[in-house]
Amino acid sequence: MLFSRLLLTGEVPTPAQTASLTADLHARSALPAHVEPLLRSLPKDMHPMTALSIGVTACQTGSKFSAAYSAGAHKSTYWEHTYEDVLDVIAKLPEIAAIIYRTKYFDGVVTKDQSLDYSGNFCRMLGYNDSGFDELMRLYMVIHSDHEGGNASAHATHLVGSTLSDPYLAYAGGLNALAGPLHGLANQEVLGWIQALQAKFKAEGKAVTKETITEFGWETLKSGKV
Repeated sequence: MLFSRLLLTGEVPTPAQTASLTADLHARSALPAHVEPLLRSLPKDMHPMTALSIGVTACQTGSKFSAAYSAGAHKSTYWEHTYEDVLDVIAKLPEIAAIIYRTKYFDGVVTKDQSLDYSGNFCRMLGYNDSGFDELMRLYMVIHSDHEGGNASAHATHLVGSTLSDPYLAYAGGLNALAGPLHGLANQEVLGWIQALQAKFKAEGKAVTKETITEFGWETLKSGKV
């Protein structure tokens, strides 16, 4: 959580501040009662990114910004309610993602361990109990945390948020942009491409060399695929 606090405040946190943020996020992590049944009711063949967008959007019923705006809050205080929603979204995302993952690919059981940090608890919910994997997940989240630049998902989030849509709706907009194959879905597309390469080479008895991979790459491009 050290890097998350650094991004949120611009200051390197002390161990006590890091522990405080971790505890705060755990305290905010409970999903609205309707969200888990909704996620578990979604079709098994629905793409996880679609389900993630639905899950985040469904949590919007708890938006503090939306409630404050409806109650007539002065615009000078909007940032305070937005900040609360941002922390709430960050806190709720791991369980939403874990429910989707466990329901789609395994037995649906999600087990929390909030004695651990954000990453460790997320890994337990995913079904992994390995300190090395916990550290890998920390690194993975840090790499993706500084993501506020001009890419499609960040731009979409900013654009939706600029209309005074609350952070739940803004982040859902960003997730929908991220789901495209020219953005975040590219990770999945690359994996599929590598698997297709392996299958083709195995079937044809081809050796994996710079030349054969280049040939396969040109085959992909000339076929009109991304």
